[in-house]
Amino acid sequence: MQLEFYKYQGAGNDFVMIDNRSGFFPKENTQLIAHLCDRRFGIGGDGLILLENDSDTDFKMVYYNSDGNQSSMCGNGGRCLVAFAKDLKVIENKTTFIATDGLHQASFEDNGLVSLQMIDVPTIEIKKDYSFLNTGSPHHVQMVEDLEHYNVKENGAAIRYGELYGAAGSNINFVKKIDDTTFRLRTYERGVEDETLACGTGATAVAIAMNATGQTDVTAINVNVEGGKLVVSFDKDKNGFTNVFLKGPAEFVFKGEIKI
Repeated sequence: MQLEFYKYQGAGNDFVMIDNRSGFFPKENTQLIAHLCDRRFGIGGDGLILLENDSDTDFKMVYYNSDGNQSSMCGNGGRCLVAFAKDLKVIENKTTFIATDGLHQASFEDNGLVSLQMIDVPTIEIKKDYSFLNTGSPHHVQMVEDLEHYNVKENGAAIRYGELYGAAGSNINFVKKIDDTTFRLRTYERGVEDETLACGTGATAVAIAMNATGQTDVTAINVNVEGGKLVVSFDKDKNGFTNVFLKGPAEFVFKGEIKI
């Protein structure tokens, strides 16, 4: 069987996209999904995303980590799926879609960037050396000084597999403050089990954590990731963090066919 696929990337976070509106894709085949995401023997990607029909919204997002397992929300993946849906003419410039963590709205800006509404964050755990919060996926946020030379894979894995988060684990974010409006981020992603060039839910978590811990009082924060730049904005009130938006590039790379 020849499988038609598309490749998209958002700030270096790359995804295999498949139009599954006809329901043909073998969704329980974790080995196949992992193979398609393999950078040497398959297509290569941080994850695989299916675009499916939904009766109440424009489409449904089904996201798999590169290990082949279905996972929680992926912010950059969601933005890339919006771009994919537009290229398929499923939507125009605005959309509402459903993902594992609920409804999301998104729109294209005049400069081509995709702005995606993330879930509200009512609570955040603030500890002495780190913060923990859920932005659609669980995130550990920790500041480090020498971020450029920091061993993200080794230290991230140690926290992800340590006693702190148990069997489920967490995504691990290491952050350095540049100024009051800008932070640099490097992320170890569970399911990929390595550092990725960007993480959308991670950038969202970092922006909120930096505000919540007093590192900044601004509510529109630039997050410099290894693969580019993302912007996170939000409102802060008695209910926590609301109207959370993740904005950045979402670009088509190529399409092709692969035998499965």
